[in-house]
Amino acid sequence: MLSEFSLIDRYFARRAREHTQRATLGIGDDCALIAPAPGEMLAVSTDMLVEGRHFFPDIDPHALGHKALAVNLSDLAAMGAQPLGFTLAFALPKPGEDWLAAFSAGLFELADRFDCELIGGDTTAGPLNLCLTVFGSVRQDAALRRDAAQAGDDIWVSGTPGDARAGLGMMRGEWQMNALVDEKDAAHFRRALEYPEPRVALGLALRGVARAALDVSDGLAGDLRHILERSNLAATVDVDALPLSPALARLPRDVQLQCALAGGDDYELCFTAAPAQREAVAAAAQQAGVRVTRIGTMSSPASTHDAPEIRWRDAAGAPLNLTLQGFDHFHAD
Repeated sequence: MLSEFSLIDRYFARRAREHTQRATLGIGDDCALIAPAPGEMLAVSTDMLVEGRHFFPDIDPHALGHKALAVNLSDLAAMGAQPLGFTLAFALPKPGEDWLAAFSAGLFELADRFDCELIGGDTTAGPLNLCLTVFGSVRQDAALRRDAAQAGDDIWVSGTPGDARAGLGMMRGEWQMNALVDEKDAAHFRRALEYPEPRVALGLALRGVARAALDVSDGLAGDLRHILERSNLAATVDVDALPLSPALARLPRDVQLQCALAGGDDYELCFTAAPAQREAVAAAAQQAGVRVTRIGTMSSPASTHDAPEIRWRDAAGAPLNLTLQGFDHFHAD
């Protein structure tokens, strides 16, 4: 039977000590000591994943280890921050060794890819709940902030948003998905949901190019409004310009729009940049090996007292009446 401390040492601390480079003091004391490079600031973000709310009880623990860190690295990507390290606190119903081996493997495979060290954490018994805090480094004048967008900016999105939401719909049996997708598309959607790819390289390449950015975790329609609120702007989005994966493009149009605009869990970047930076944006995307698509424009609000507005248009500029809302952790089905 694993004790708390043998669990931590066998599956987490021992592996973390092998790779400690950036932390002045890592696992093994009351606190870790970590500092950014001279002239840079710490970027810090915390995410919690709760069984039944953020992942299914039967999820592959390897996928869960990957996703738990990926969603946090995505926040660093949205700020243009270089990953430094992370802490892991979790509750487990029981410390199964096979589960822990697979979970820690998924976690450290991604951590090693981004040179992000485990520097501390905690564990206890209880319903499965994961809480990670990531630390990154970025110059203050290079951080991609939500309040930095300007009227006239292009709106861009990376990747193909909507695939993760299609995966969720498939696993929930929504929209008669099982009759709509073949085995290959089903595998694509499921991987998008369980193995999101944090766009760290793109976030770093966009420093000095993009103005504002965030990661799409709760749906493009809802998340874009966060930039509008912080920057006091409105937006016009060309729905026909939305980049869709071949698998999503094979679904009915109403399902495509629901997934691509209101779906969450893709962790793609939505960002704004001046029109004069279009070539620089393309170069940043090429450097990062990520597809980016221009989908709209920022504009001044009709009134400073108005709520942030997104005007949906088709490719011909005709208005579309869409009722969309991003994911809400306290009101989700």
